[in-house]
Amino acid sequence: MTVKTDIQIAREATKKPIIEIGETLGIPSEHLLPYGHDKAKVSAEFIKSVQGNKDGNLILVTAVNPTPAGEGKTTTTVGLGDGLNAIGKNAMICIREASLGPNFGMKGGAAGGGYAQVVPMEDMNLHFTGDFHAITSAHSLLAAMIDNHIYWGNSLEIDTRRVVWRRVVDMNDRALRQITASLGGVTNGFPREAGFDITVASEVMAILCLASDLADLESRLGDMIVAYRRDRTPVYCRDIKAAGAMAVLLKDAVQPNLVQTLENNPAFVHGGPFANIAHGCNSVIATTTALKLADYVVTEAGFGADLGAEKFMNIKCRKAGLKPKAVVIVATVRAMKMNGGVARADLGPENVEAVKKGCANLGRHIENMKMFGVPAVIAINHFITDTDAEIEAIRAYVVNHGSEAVLAKHWAHGSEGAKDLANKVVEIVEGGTAQYAPLYPDDMPLFEKMETVAKRIYRADEVLADKKIRDQLRQWEEQGYGNLPVCMAKTQYSFSTDPTLRGAPTGHSVPIREVRLSAGAGFIVAVCGEIMTMPGLPRVPAAESIHLNDDGLIEGLF
Repeated sequence: MTVKTDIQIAREATKKPIIEIGETLGIPSEHLLPYGHDKAKVSAEFIKSVQGNKDGNLILVTAVNPTPAGEGKTTTTVGLGDGLNAIGKNAMICIREASLGPNFGMKGGAAGGGYAQVVPMEDMNLHFTGDFHAITSAHSLLAAMIDNHIYWGNSLEIDTRRVVWRRVVDMNDRALRQITASLGGVTNGFPREAGFDITVASEVMAILCLASDLADLESRLGDMIVAYRRDRTPVYCRDIKAAGAMAVLLKDAVQPNLVQTLENNPAFVHGGPFANIAHGCNSVIATTTALKLADYVVTEAGFGADLGAEKFMNIKCRKAGLKPKAVVIVATVRAMKMNGGVARADLGPENVEAVKKGCANLGRHIENMKMFGVPAVIAINHFITDTDAEIEAIRAYVVNHGSEAVLAKHWAHGSEGAKDLANKVVEIVEGGTAQYAPLYPDDMPLFEKMETVAKRIYRADEVLADKKIRDQLRQWEEQGYGNLPVCMAKTQYSFSTDPTLRGAPTGHSVPIREVRLSAGAGFIVAVCGEIMTMPGLPRVPAAESIHLNDDGLIEGLF
């Protein structure tokens, strides 16, 4: 039997006009800004009109640390949303937009998989509604205005050695990590060191995803620190007078994008910060609006629970006043084998002992979610190579950790394969046991917040930071930023900062290489280990296989 690819399944989908999808949520057609027939933005006027509605129940989908074997977090998010609708619940999903960088680098696509996808798949994985381009343009406008201000006399007395506003592009390009700008003579400005991050690491992206509306977004943009003077006093975006023009570029991008699943259930796809270098959650506007429109809202946070879920709980929920009712931790037999030491090429044969050994990674995530007071259920995302004995090994392990594992076959069977998981989620929500609380208080010193995450979530013995970093944190505290949460930027592949250290390591150290103040977004970024805020392409990038076939259709997205 020939197995259809994700893009083949998506291409065969029977989509409804987006106006009809909006009608199922009570969104009048005049409050939808269509981008073609199958996607649209929701107006700010409509979002404001539903703020008095009662909130639905928020469900977070997270996962074990990612492996090359695949976990299927987005696929499970979509499948669970479809499953909840299939058992009679009014549900919708909220996920992030895909970045061109990883799509042409390693992933090749990020809209779910199999029969649990969001469509239009090709549009979502490419330019979609242009949100990322708008963010890149707004970020670049500010960068240009900073250098222009310096060129025309520098009345703000910016120290050109201390311009902290880097440039961005939505592509993996390691050659741009560190550059020298303004070469070529006096007409090109004053030469200085600069660099690029990927767009999803931009503070503008974080602000778009944490702002409550357009006015809040513009205010936060103005609060961004872009440089320092010789006396170390900060220069803000508002000093450069760029916030208004940036907001103009972002006025449409800040509106959530409405699309649909393969089963014609509604989905918001909006924003896209990475969880390894940013806070890893879709926009607050999309999530809070969905909670006003549906009884169950299923959202995801990027990478493993040590990254995305931790930031969802400590940053997004704290800032937006969200209180999740349940967590779904996605695991696979294949991922457990890899965490148990099995090479990717050897994942096919049954290996129960490796599954048992690798479950230590899953167990760590279960323990961590309990720290936030939210009950968790484990979704075993099924692969056809899984054996009954391997599945039972995960079930038994999870029971011993005070939770329950549910086999989910949504990739192959859509909502029908996710009904058991959906019923379990409803049972947890209706049980009313969730008592969400962040991991640390606002008034804890910044370095102690970093230590708390490293020691309690990563199980590190210590956090390593030199005097320069500790002095910088103390200075920010003196300037009034000590109440901000921390955003740890580290490898997604391990609880440690060593990407090769799988399983559930202990006794390791977390070295902090750099700290960045995102004053507009409202958090402190700690860059740990060797993690890069501008990724590079792999030896064989996915872009080599992405092309148009003879019929003009896209091939290679998956």
